[in-house]
Amino acid sequence: MGRYGNIDYPTVTKRAFLFGVSLFLIGVIGEVVGQTFFAPLPAWEQTLLVGAEGVGVLVALVAPIVFGVVLPLTE
Repeated sequence: MGRYGNIDYPTVTKRAFLFGVSLFLIGVIGEVVGQTFFAPLPAWEQTLLVGAEGVGVLVALVAPIVFGVVLPLTE
């Protein structure tokens, strides 16, 4: 048994990356659809969607490094 239990790193890496991409796409699609159909979005919705885009990009970039490189090397 490894240091962090029995973690399947390739699966966790793929799922975390897809989660980040999903957050980004939800933010982009929500912003485009919101601006197209509902004219000016309220400030809180705009902030939420931009935040989802930013967190999605961050998760998609950091997750493969953490779960695909760093944690397997520390086993």
